[in-house]
This record gives sequence, C-alpha cells and structure tokens, in this order.
Amino acid sequence: MIKIIIADDQDLMRDGLATILNLRPEINVIGTAKDGNEAFEKAKELMADLVLMDIRMPNTNGVQGTKLIRKHLPNVQVLMLTTFKDSELIFEALDEGASGYLLKDMATDTIVQAIMTVHSGGMVLPPDLTKQVLKELKRTKELESSKSMDEPPININELTTREIEVLKQLGYGLSNKEIAHKLFITEGTVKNHVSNIINKLQLRDRTQAAIYAVRYGITTFET
Repeated sequence: MIKIIIADDQDLMRDGLATILNLRPEINVIGTAKDGNEAFEKAKELMADLVLMDIRMPNTNGVQGTKLIRKHLPNVQVLMLTTFKDSELIFEALDEGASGYLLKDMATDTIVQAIMTVHSGGMVLPPDLTKQVLKELKRTKELESSKSMDEPPININELTTREIEVLKQLGYGLSNKEIAHKLFITEGTVKNHVSNIINKLQLRDRTQAAIYAVRYGITTFET
C-alpha cells in the first residue's frame, strides 16, 4: 500500500481527493497539508512514500515544497497537481525533483495510475498535456522576450546518435523497457545509455534528462 500526503490549500480539493483516493485498496492517504512546508513536515513525521502536491499554494508553494522534500527526504516522491496556466512552475517543480504532473480535474483512475507509476520509479509526463504546456510556455516566453524555446547547451554535442534517440524517448516519459521495445535494443543497453546521457549532460537523474529533452526540443509533440 502506498502511503501518500495530499497538499492543497483548498479544503474541498484536498479533503475530497483524500476521501476518493482512500477508497482505493492500493493507496493510504496518511495526511494532508495546506502548503509545501507542511507537506514536508507531514511527510517526514508520517514516513510517507509520495506527496501529491498542488503547485500554487500560499506561504510555501509546490515548487518550494518539492525542493524541501527532495533535498531532505530523497526517498519520498512528488507528483504535482497543476493547471495549463502553471507552465513555468511545472518545469521549475520538475527541475527540483518532482516525478511528473497531472491536471487537477483528471479522472481518479488516471491519478491512481500516475501515483503507482511514480512510486515504482517512473515518470508521469502525459504527452497531450505536455504538448499544451509547452505551447503555453513558448507563448509566455515569446511575450516576455520575443524568443522561442531556448537552444540546447553545447554539451548536447557529446551525445551519440543513439543516445539522442534514447533522450528523445525519455522526454515522452517512457520506461527503460518501453524504450528498449521501441528502439529494438535490450533494457541493459538502454540503462547504459541513460547513465551516459545523465553523466554527459551533467544532470541529476532521468527526470531531469526528460525535462532537458522536452525543454530543448529534442522531444517534440505533433500539433
């Protein structure tokens, strides 16, 4: 059973989601929080496995809460609850170690599956949602600076052609097994490629690699 904390400043959303998720046998909502700092304290006190974190909260928001949790409680995973308008914050939260994100109004089954995916070490970057988030992020950047998405850092040139292919699939949120099947290589080979990618690009983990792929256009989403 996965022990989770739900963090949201809206009582109705927080308590309603807790009630619904507690009906699922694979999940145990062991606590709730009204901001990121309280989520961190509850996760530490109650030994949570995962925090379902709203991204916009007063005092300590979801990005700051994610940073606290991932720094001091590295075994606790974080899954963000967002809206399309949170594009900039979404990528900040992923940079701080969140393992993915979902819209608040998604179906309960989708949220449960995402929790199970993240708990097992996977990522949740829904392709359709990510496409919309990227559109909003690009539009915002263009309004702010008249520039499109950033060019990738020069260290991208250190990757081999195969490593670029693997990096692209990471951006879609695929597991090693799924990448192996798609590229007709073994899981062990994928694992080695992922390790090389992380080392060459000086990233923290595969989640950061996925963010890199999406942010710099290695992973693209058809319109």
